[in-house]
Amino acid sequence: MNKSDIKILCVDDEPDILEILKYNLSNEGYDVSTAKDGKQAVEIAKGRVPNVIIMDIMMPNMDGIQACELLRSDEMFNDTLIMFLTARGEDYSHIAAYEAGADDYVQKPVKPKILVSKVKGLLRRSKKSSEKEIEEIQFGNFKINRDKYKVYVDDKSISLPKKEFELLSLLSSKPDKVFRREKIMEKVWGEKVIVGDRTIDVHIRKLREKLGNKYFKTIKGVGYKFIIEE
Repeated sequence: MNKSDIKILCVDDEPDILEILKYNLSNEGYDVSTAKDGKQAVEIAKGRVPNVIIMDIMMPNMDGIQACELLRSDEMFNDTLIMFLTARGEDYSHIAAYEAGADDYVQKPVKPKILVSKVKGLLRRSKKSSEKEIEEIQFGNFKINRDKYKVYVDDKSISLPKKEFELLSLLSSKPDKVFRREKIMEKVWGEKVIVGDRTIDVHIRKLREKLGNKYFKTIKGVGYKFIIEE
């Protein structure tokens, strides 16, 4: 996909910030549109279905968290990457962003080079995971074959129990995406099976012991994500 085919929606109630975002992303060749609040963002998104949405949290009419939750409830936006802009450094604002379905966040004041780099990284990892999702994926020194339920580290087969494999398969299907605990429960154990939060922690610990700690990151109060080393 060419950069000109990648649609980015920037959302902020401050015109100066919107101008900065649009200028720098347009210079990279992306197709950029803007919205001044969450309500307008949802309306525009339904017409354009952006590849990436960069959205402020604190806005009038509808804030970024509410807009993100609405978008994530619509299957049309399953593949849309959502990045939040926030001037707030408290952990709870970041947790709220991830719980709403965000893929990443950037602190204000916005540094254009960092923002562009993050957008490129999200798009690159998203493309890599979608291309390899069906058959076999490989990250660093290990690879996963979903069809055969096989995991290899340095070309040596590693035996994983079914639930550990399914958890690894889920997290690695979308690198850098934060999977909330309730989503992990639903996808790996099923809606009708009741297990405690500790069950997920134990399975993550076992995966870290077998595959290495560097691939798994805990998002406190939210869940886990799988990391690809650049």
